[in-house]
Amino acid sequence: MHAETTHSPTITIEESVDEETAHDYFELYRATFGELATRAVARQVLHESEFMEEMRDPRVHKYVARIDDQIVGISTLTSDLETVPWISPDYFAHHYPEHTARRAVFYLGFTLVRAEHRRSRVFQAMIERVVELLVAKRAVCAWDICAFNDESLGFGAAIEHFLHSQAEVTVEKIDRQTYYAGTFAGPVRSR
Repeated sequence: MHAETTHSPTITIEESVDEETAHDYFELYRATFGELATRAVARQVLHESEFMEEMRDPRVHKYVARIDDQIVGISTLTSDLETVPWISPDYFAHHYPEHTARRAVFYLGFTLVRAEHRRSRVFQAMIERVVELLVAKRAVCAWDICAFNDESLGFGAAIEHFLHSQAEVTVEKIDRQTYYAGTFAGPVRSR
């Protein structure tokens, strides 16, 4: 039997973490998301300085999963959309004015689970804690998933299914950016 099936993770919410812990979290982050550097056009991996800034920023809450004092997962969540450089807070203010007025618009930055615990309940335990807050605040929460994780691995559908098991929630795609590439072989040949 695997260790992750015998112990439920403990979830803590941290506003900021010390430098040494942040570096440990970054190593786990890089190990988890590193392969996306060649699988997604948009940069999916924060630079170390960006990651460290998020770890120090108390506006970005870190949901940390531990089993026997080992960090096995991390999720980030914020209601201060200015902390997420790749989204437009104006978009959310325009489309969700009532939620914006109540400061009930959130962004889930990333969720990662240590490789050896991916078949356990670590992911679900972290998201359950996030959902508790979102339900209590009757909030809007947005997140993004690159095409590789969404289409190849089915993360979007799996997350939506899980959210429906936790709350009355409507999930919809709110935007999509498609990247194109032209490979040029030379001038047009005369016919």
